[in-house]
This record gives sequence, structure tokens and C-alpha cells, in this order.
Amino acid sequence: MIRGVRGAITVQVNTEKEIMQATDRLLHSMIVENEIAPEDVASVFISVTDDITEAFPAKVLRSLDGWSYVPVMCMKEITVSNALEKCIRVMIHVNTVKSQQEINHIYLENAVVLRPDLANNNK
Repeated sequence: MIRGVRGAITVQVNTEKEIMQATDRLLHSMIVENEIAPEDVASVFISVTDDITEAFPAKVLRSLDGWSYVPVMCMKEITVSNALEKCIRVMIHVNTVKSQQEINHIYLENAVVLRPDLANNNK
């Protein structure tokens, strides 16, 4: 069955270095906490808010060992008043035998406000 694994993180400043480091931290946590192998991944969507403009977060995933053939797409989040700023969101579509309740969705930094109910489950 294909399941979605969600994750989000915020950055303090819009620089390539910080965007890449935050994305790496988020993806690493999502992959490790959910025991994701690249050959089990159907696709990955990465979105950013309008205020993130200095790097493509997908470059991080493409640089990981074994992930070069996984389809990855970057996109912008819709603009909503008073929404969380400087946020990178990830959705990994993975083939897994895990149930919905066994998936560990990862919310880091200020992104914990997006899903505090799930962020409390972060290890």
C-alpha cells in the first residue's frame, strides 16, 4: 500500500546554506524514523512558502545515495494570510506495510504548530 509520510521544518533566514541544511535534517529524520528505502518510494513532493527563494530543496534528496531515480518535485505553497513563514514541507509517497498510525510524521522547529498532535509523536 502507498502511504504518505509528512514532514515540515522552518528556516530562520532565506539562504541557500540554511535551506539545504534544514531540508537535509528534515529528510534524514523522515527517512530514518520511517525506515524508508529509496526503491520503495513512488514520488516526493516538496513545497516552500513564498519567502524561500534561494535554493531548490529537492537538490538535497537527489544528492542522497540511492535516491537519484526517485521522482521529486518542488512547488510553492498557496499564499494564505497569517500562514507560517519560511516553511519547507515534504510529502513522501512510500510503499509500505505500515498502518497509518505507524507512520511517523516529522515536524521540526516552528513547523510543530502545523500539526502539534503529530509533532508530539516525534522521537
